[in-house]
Amino acid sequence: MTNWKRSLLVCSIVLIAATALAQTPIVPPDSVITSYTLPPDKLAKATALYDVRVKLLIADTIFGFVLLLAFVYGRVGARFRSMAEGVTSGIKKQGLVAIPLFLLVMTVCQLPLEMYGHRLQLAYGLSVQHWGSWFGDWLKSLAISLLIGTAAISGAYALMRKFARNWWLVFWAISVPFLIFFIFLVPFVIDPLFNHFDPLAPRQPQLVAEIEKVVQHGGLSIPRDRMFEMRASDKVTTLNAYVTGLGASKRVVVWDNTIKEMTVPQTLFVFGHEMGHYVLNHMWKGLAFFFVLLFVAYWFGARVGEWSVRRFGARWDIRALSDYASLPLLILIISVFMFITQPITSGFSRYLEHQADQYGMEVTHGIVPNVNQNAAQTFQALGENGLSYPNPAPWLIFWTYDHPAIPDRVQFVLHYNPWAEGKQGEFVK
Repeated sequence: MTNWKRSLLVCSIVLIAATALAQTPIVPPDSVITSYTLPPDKLAKATALYDVRVKLLIADTIFGFVLLLAFVYGRVGARFRSMAEGVTSGIKKQGLVAIPLFLLVMTVCQLPLEMYGHRLQLAYGLSVQHWGSWFGDWLKSLAISLLIGTAAISGAYALMRKFARNWWLVFWAISVPFLIFFIFLVPFVIDPLFNHFDPLAPRQPQLVAEIEKVVQHGGLSIPRDRMFEMRASDKVTTLNAYVTGLGASKRVVVWDNTIKEMTVPQTLFVFGHEMGHYVLNHMWKGLAFFFVLLFVAYWFGARVGEWSVRRFGARWDIRALSDYASLPLLILIISVFMFITQPITSGFSRYLEHQADQYGMEVTHGIVPNVNQNAAQTFQALGENGLSYPNPAPWLIFWTYDHPAIPDRVQFVLHYNPWAEGKQGEFVK
């Protein structure tokens, strides 16, 4: 996802891992894992895919910034504002013309890179989604982005006109409950637009029965009606599971692909990882972290935006920060902030994921045989299935990885063993 989209779309902290039930396991339970490695054919594919993805990431980032700069210096925002003024004299109605028009043009400009990304997934067998379905999802995503983006940005400009100096603070205060409510709605409203979900218990009673043993060991109660299977095989071949929602909407989702690929013990480890996110309150910690970051981002955007308009407003045909013509400038400023702080957000996410890995081992200890090998086999299977490159560049991990690299995760689970010294786990006693 490009920087400008991160600045506009509501962010939900989605905590991800792989999960499944035994049928045709990628890594058999009798395999002995000492490090994350790939067979020669998969290593060649993973290396080629890694190289292309790194280049695509760099190209996407540069293109996003260059495009926004071109919009600012080309006075595109001013043109959209003038167009809106020609349609209606009402300042609020002008926003309903200029804002979605700008967001639409930005999204369409990014479309070729997104299409190439999907083509890459198809070429390496990671996706099976045909182009018609892909475009359907793209259009639905576009509609959601336009709806939410227009409402949020219109509100921000209304606050700029009413609270010239501290509009960003009021906007932040309003954003917090809105984002919480949006995350609550995602499982009910957004997710079903893109994928099909079924209750897990009727479809996989054996898996649910085993999962409940782990739940009891962790002293937790997760109702069966909060466990779902997602029909991911319609679109992808990769393995995944996640926790989503808040409060009454919180649930565990297991992809159907993973149910075909991993053993029961491997599944239980990954479910334990997801339990870790739940028990350790990672959702709320992540939200608190994000809201603090958002506070600083809004302040940064307002201050730098005001200075930029005073200094260059005449050159860019921006009358004031509250002028709709400033929208490309504001998005550029926030995008720069998000890019600079990305290592912080990535590092925080990796920390939470590492804690969840540790919890997953502790909560399955005594339930699955050889907890260290079981966890290592799980990450090995995940890496093989997703063609994860064994030697990613440290700078790439530092800047972009929101999960620890699989080789590091394998080494951790192989060596984490407090029970061998007669100790208990940190999180599960």
